[in-house]
Amino acid sequence: MDSERKVAIITGGSQGIGAGLVKGYRDHSFRVVATSRSIEQSSDSDILTIAGDISDPETAERIVRETISRFGRIDTLVNNAGIFIAKPFIEYTAEDFASKVATNVAGFFYITQRVVVEMLRHGSGHIVSITTSLTDQPVAGVPTVLANLTKGGINSATKALAIEYAARGIRVNAVSPGNISTPLHPVETHEFLAAMHPVKRMGEIRDVVEAVLYLESASFVTGEILHVDGGQSAGH
Repeated sequence: MDSERKVAIITGGSQGIGAGLVKGYRDHSFRVVATSRSIEQSSDSDILTIAGDISDPETAERIVRETISRFGRIDTLVNNAGIFIAKPFIEYTAEDFASKVATNVAGFFYITQRVVVEMLRHGSGHIVSITTSLTDQPVAGVPTVLANLTKGGINSATKALAIEYAARGIRVNAVSPGNISTPLHPVETHEFLAAMHPVKRMGEIRDVVEAVLYLESASFVTGEILHVDGGQSAGH
């Protein structure tokens, strides 16, 4: 086992932004552990795929255990897994609430906690979470309270973790995207979604990947919420 090369864990790594992040980190010579509820095995020996529900603490334990067994280290964790449910506040169901909290909050908590333990052993590491600029600038006509509740909490936790571990070699940041062109958004919604950004276009997956990779190399940056949103968080 060659344990000299850096290793990144990417949750929600099977499609969309997650798949872009897997490719981006591989292009930068990282070994990658990609996880999601269902994910196909890779022919690339430097990619380990692990299927499982990130909201289950046993999944988090397995991801960390298999990463260490296969690659010997964890340098980066990208918390990309998340679900988005937009509906009027009074129409959210108990099931909506439970699923959002499970994936967006518990999924962040369990894997991050276990990864930090490993990073502390080596005295270094980087954690990046993908959130949303709607936590800064809610938009009339786009009801997103559960996204704001869960992803806004992760933005706050990012700063708290950054301060808690700043002197112990672990940096913690977040990337806060606007609307990104992925299969999540049907083509017929693109015009409306583009109009939510002052630059009048949707973002691309590469925009988020480039932001995450910037933070990866920015050794003096921690506790940062980096907005990749075409000006959405600045105002309208």
